[in-house]
Amino acid sequence: MKVGQKIFPDAVLQGEVLAELQALAPDLVLVFGPSALFASAGFYETLRQHFPTAHLAGCSTAGEIASDRCHEGACVVTAVQFAHTRLRLASATIQAMEASAAVGQALGQQLQGEGLRGVIVLSKGLEINGSALIRGLVAVLGKEVPVNGGLAGDGTRFQQTMVLDNEGCSADKVVAIGFYGERIHIGYGSVGGWEPFGPIRRITRCEGNVLYELDGEPALRLYQNYLGEYAQKLPSSGLLFPFEMLSEDQARLGLIRTILAVDEAQGSLVLAGEIDPNGYLRLMHASTNALVDGAELAAQRTRQLSGEKGPGLAVLVSCVGRKLVMGDHVDEEVEVVSDTLATGTVLTGFHSYGEISPLFDTVECKLHNQTMTITFLAEE
Repeated sequence: MKVGQKIFPDAVLQGEVLAELQALAPDLVLVFGPSALFASAGFYETLRQHFPTAHLAGCSTAGEIASDRCHEGACVVTAVQFAHTRLRLASATIQAMEASAAVGQALGQQLQGEGLRGVIVLSKGLEINGSALIRGLVAVLGKEVPVNGGLAGDGTRFQQTMVLDNEGCSADKVVAIGFYGERIHIGYGSVGGWEPFGPIRRITRCEGNVLYELDGEPALRLYQNYLGEYAQKLPSSGLLFPFEMLSEDQARLGLIRTILAVDEAQGSLVLAGEIDPNGYLRLMHASTNALVDGAELAAQRTRQLSGEKGPGLAVLVSCVGRKLVMGDHVDEEVEVVSDTLATGTVLTGFHSYGEISPLFDTVECKLHNQTMTITFLAEE
């Protein structure tokens, strides 16, 4: 397995630089950058010209991750040549949030096959039910296949996210990469670092990932009251105050939900994933130190599950809410991951609108929010 990476700080691809990656004869090229780049004329054509036989996959971001630091408005291109691993790339168009589960099933049907060891998913980040998407995918592939990845970002604008696949760039796509073979090793970890505050609220009305009422009150009004002056900047300010999900008996589930949109007319909140209509929610907040500690724990778990293999490739997906909390210290969570994983591991990734990973003690995949999620790939 060979990995090469180039960073274009101004998000302008340069042919002579891409040619250096082309020399690897990569099987997979991962691309992360701002949404405007993916929508620009000639972007896909340039990539395809330099990588005519490689699988192309990527998405727009709320910030890019490469090496041991974070970038803003850059384009990160990572080329991977596998020696013993077969790849299959599946993609599907999603026109409505209600179709999320069906799209997940369609992706699973494309990826089904002998020797499937894991899947990385990159999805549009708006107007999608991430939980339903993953549920549909897992329903076809089974719970024993780990699924990782994330939802595309668009800075803090929440206007349009983009996804790259073998056919081009689109605002309505989901792409999934399947890894097949006995010699590919996949590790993963997903940890938050957020702390709850305020009272526990009972969910009294919701549908899928749309929250209408808490304790019998309109969810948006109650949420705005808690946010105070931050309410003026919704939905982006909601990234600072996600919800913790609690079970029917108010037990912690280890799952967080971020707000993607608000509906003033309905008084509702659109969350990145589904919530339990019989469950409870509680607001959360965080500090830089807590988030960095969470990232370190995610890296430790990743290294443990990957069997101390390395060096390799690590795909980092960190929620944009973490970036907003940490501000100028955002590099620290990437640095601690780099220091924890095997020396020589190449890091790539992005800040997202949602993260996809199994929980640590099970292969069953979940949609997460506000976590640092790591997927580690290495061959033996």
